[in-house]
Amino acid sequence: MPVVVVDVVLKPEISDPQGQAVLGALGRLGHSGVRSVRQGKHFVLDVEGEPDEAELREIAETLLANPVIEDVELHLPTD
Repeated sequence: MPVVVVDVVLKPEISDPQGQAVLGALGRLGHSGVRSVRQGKHFVLDVEGEPDEAELREIAETLLANPVIEDVELHLPTD
């Protein structure tokens, strides 16, 4: 069964308070090499048959993400 991964992250121009909190914690823990953190969502979809990229993109953009403030990245299986 093919596995499709959908990653959803806030658009760069949208403030990310959770990412900023993680970045602050990293600095306090001595990890000064990290310059920025963006949090997001990670979905793993098991699909039947050959994945339909257009259908999966529609699912991602209408159900899994808010396209006004979030970007979607689809990772389709490779042969």
